[in-house]
Amino acid sequence: MRRLFRLFHRGFPSRLTVASIWGTFALGALLAGCATPPPADDPDAVAEYREANDPLEPTNRVFYVINDGVDAVVLRPLALAYRWAVPEVVRTHTHNLLANLGSPVVLVNDTLQAKPGRMGDTSMRMLINTTIGVAGIFDVATGWGFPAHDSDSGMTLALWGVPEGPFLYLPVLGPSNPRDAVGFGLDYVEDPFTWVGRGEIVDALGWARFSLTALDTRSSLIDTLDKIKAQALDPYATFRSLYRQHRRSQIDEARAAD
Repeated sequence: MRRLFRLFHRGFPSRLTVASIWGTFALGALLAGCATPPPADDPDAVAEYREANDPLEPTNRVFYVINDGVDAVVLRPLALAYRWAVPEVVRTHTHNLLANLGSPVVLVNDTLQAKPGRMGDTSMRMLINTTIGVAGIFDVATGWGFPAHDSDSGMTLALWGVPEGPFLYLPVLGPSNPRDAVGFGLDYVEDPFTWVGRGEIVDALGWARFSLTALDTRSSLIDTLDKIKAQALDPYATFRSLYRQHRRSQIDEARAAD
């Protein structure tokens, strides 16, 4: 599930796109309201409510339904077509290229987390894959002993002691929390491609990166997501739980790294 929750942490083609997403979320949050806490004389219900830590659950579920509908009508069919039409070796090279484009953000956060070992791995991956790996199309660095790892601003804030806050399900972005939502914005600022001058060619490349990131991620998760939706009694609650487990695992791994 790792890549599901990083789908839109890279590749937005313009600041207008980001502003539109957050405007939609803010409007929806105002309209949908909050979950009603259980009565204090029901300790089991209170404990369950606190464990879920999802006070905006009605709003979150509305966005889950919207996102799921968009996925069923647009993303999943496109991902199936992508997996059918594009040979696996080409999909692998595309993934490698996209990962290399995201390396600067990883390096920034390795640095902010004060993880010299990870900083070295990321620096070497960028150098080796960008040169010998032909702009990252070939992942030469992994075979040479420099493995990939996850690192983003949400994880950095967690290592700095910022609490995650309540669960959020955001339009387009999916599962999140206030800390990771802020981290998403910081990742966008840290990405060097955010500051590349605008123009038709640059904008086209931005949209191409955005589209390929979506197809690459969604196509790799077709079987996993289909299984969860078919077997889970409450897919929303399942995704909420999986997201939290995934983020805690990433943070624990980063905290233990050198």
